[in-house]
Amino acid sequence: MSPVHHLDEAATARAVIDEHGTLIHWSEGARRLLGYPPDEVEGRPATALLDHTVAAAPSEPAGDRWSGTLPLRHRDGHVLPVWLLAHRRDEGDGWFVVTPLTVAEPPPRDDPLIRAVLSQSPCATAVYDTRLRLLGINDAMAGVLGLVEDRIRGLRISEIGGKRAGERLEEDMYDVLASGRGRDVETTMRTGGEGRPHAWLARMAPLTDTDGQVRGVCVVAHDFTEQYKARERLQLVNEASVRIGTTLDVTRTAQELADVCVPVLADFVRVDLLDPPEPGTEPQAGRPTAPVTLRRAAHQSVLPGSPEALVKPGDVDVYPASSPQADAVVTGRTVVTADVATALRTWLSEDERRGRRVAEYGIHATMAVPIQARGQTLGVAVLTRYRRPDPFTPDDALLAEEVTARAAVCIDNARRFSRERETALALQRSLLPQSLPRTAAVDAASRYLPAARAGVGGDWFDVIPLSGMRVAMVVGDIVGNGIQASATMGRLRTAVRTLADIDLAPDELLTHLDDLVVRLSVEAGAEGVTGEMGATCLYAVYDPVSRRCTLARAGHPPPVILRPGGSPHLVDLPAGPPLGLGGLPFEAVELDLPEGTVLALYTDGLIEGRDRDLDAGRRLLFRALEQPSRSLDEACHAILQSLLPVGGALDDVALLLARTRGLAASQVATWDIPADPALVAPIRKQVVEQLDHWGLSEVTFTAELVVSELVTNAIRYGEPPIRLRLIHDPDTLICEVSDSSHTAPHLRRAKIFDEGGRGLLLVAQLTQRWGSRHTPEGKTIWAELTLLGEE
Repeated sequence: MSPVHHLDEAATARAVIDEHGTLIHWSEGARRLLGYPPDEVEGRPATALLDHTVAAAPSEPAGDRWSGTLPLRHRDGHVLPVWLLAHRRDEGDGWFVVTPLTVAEPPPRDDPLIRAVLSQSPCATAVYDTRLRLLGINDAMAGVLGLVEDRIRGLRISEIGGKRAGERLEEDMYDVLASGRGRDVETTMRTGGEGRPHAWLARMAPLTDTDGQVRGVCVVAHDFTEQYKARERLQLVNEASVRIGTTLDVTRTAQELADVCVPVLADFVRVDLLDPPEPGTEPQAGRPTAPVTLRRAAHQSVLPGSPEALVKPGDVDVYPASSPQADAVVTGRTVVTADVATALRTWLSEDERRGRRVAEYGIHATMAVPIQARGQTLGVAVLTRYRRPDPFTPDDALLAEEVTARAAVCIDNARRFSRERETALALQRSLLPQSLPRTAAVDAASRYLPAARAGVGGDWFDVIPLSGMRVAMVVGDIVGNGIQASATMGRLRTAVRTLADIDLAPDELLTHLDDLVVRLSVEAGAEGVTGEMGATCLYAVYDPVSRRCTLARAGHPPPVILRPGGSPHLVDLPAGPPLGLGGLPFEAVELDLPEGTVLALYTDGLIEGRDRDLDAGRRLLFRALEQPSRSLDEACHAILQSLLPVGGALDDVALLLARTRGLAASQVATWDIPADPALVAPIRKQVVEQLDHWGLSEVTFTAELVVSELVTNAIRYGEPPIRLRLIHDPDTLICEVSDSSHTAPHLRRAKIFDEGGRGLLLVAQLTQRWGSRHTPEGKTIWAELTLLGEE
């Protein structure tokens, strides 16, 4: 609050008139001047105080300040010519009217102190007494105020220059009086009836007499509008560098541009962009031609809800050649329009809706700034003024161009990122399995989600059927993001499938994969690609016959296991080094998994988050896994909803859930084979009997031939002990022959007169697929026969 002296109320006559011309406040000084108590005049028209026989009521002032002499009728009937100073109220409705009263004689103008201050100061100077009433001003200050000293002597600064800014200055002046120390104050206010405010530096100093007593305050005003604007422009540029481009999102960047410019540069800003070229097409050569079709990306206003906007974000509008938008986009130059209604008459007459909006809000100035980056025009930012009375200046145009240029680079980067992201995402999805294979070993479901705001990473998952009804499950994560990460992911996924096809143990497979990543890093370095490649991986093999699972990991998060009737827990699995370090060992762990066990494999993007640590993420995963669900797909959905934020994950997320199944003992038959070729026939007979028992007699002939060839080869070329195993499910019959020799068989082309060499060729022709795998005891030759729906 401003300081109030005990005689303050009587020092000036003050009144407040609302927008309808009704008196709503009448001060004690006004009562002393005209004799009316407040209850007689408040609520009545202010014109009732005029002597209409002498002068008519003044018309509504055009600006925010009015001064002049009016004949006012005293309560006793006589007429007083009174000089009045009126300011438009800060609320914009009505006026604050004041005139000084001679309560006490002011110090004489020839007071040495006042005379020295006013005559010697080359700057606009004013002197106020201890009640903060004006004692005198010099000619420079009179020119600034546009008022005569004799008229305003005795008024406070809030009564001279406007209440809001004046009261703030009075608080500082009061502190100078109380403390006896000067201070500098920056303020913005209109003076001399100007249409736009100036920035002022008010230097206040106490005035003391020879006894050291403070007798008043001296205020020296310096107009530093240009310096203030330069500083404001510098602050805006600095703010733009911080606030624009915080994300790689085109719409968000456009909104940040609009937010920065309002209200510093304009009352309403809209950002319209040209649609980017379709994927696979080249950008348009040269500049666009009118008419120009633009899509609204963002807008901002000093009014809530941006009611000035005719186009919603995301909608398109067509701008003809007569519009500043089209002119700016076509020419690539900023277009400033000072008198909108006149300069754009042709366009506004063709677009009646826009013309009505211009008239409704009193839009008087626009500035269309082209958004350009790397030689391409991306769109246009249009800045509009209707509250601010001043037009756009060349400095405003330079500032808008500088801010828009920064936003243009950010928008172009965001579009480039979006294109690269879409390409990487398409590549990523094409390399990931489109559907998971049906296997007798597990029921599986998966999810892959790219990062919400970062580039697409290299997370992947896979389910790979192996021989003997077994299945391999893998989840991996490539270091980095973008197309390079997606391409590396594809190469590693292919490598894993190839290594899985030769039935390597999980720790051996990771060793080979580690060597591959090392080679890829060396190749990338030779090609000038910066940064070393790296990856993490988890590989697991589950056997439904033995119900055992073998796992190994390379720096990857450990899997979570949920046994039937149990609680989720992490698998105690050695971490292993990440892929790409080279030369370090991996260790496998073997687990017994009862039928119905759920195994959760995932990448770190699922459990990591800004607002939680890994342990908290794992606890959320445990709780989500414990929730009952009708299917694994539903469980995947519930897990993602529980762990990922609403706006999406910060990193790619791959999730693979597998529920184990087991083959009953009745689906497996095993025989130990003596190393005697003469006993092959009895073995064939036992196989036929077993197939009849299983109801698979329709494949007996083929199976008998395959078993005969595989057993004969094992007896002839292998080493005992030899074992035959048959496994079947509703779709497949598998024949396996194991021996202790580590020599792998291979197909060879038999010549016409050769008596042998056609066994494996025959097996390959009769079966769906065949192969061999090494075991700790030797090797196993296997072949699969399709049952074609046989039961």
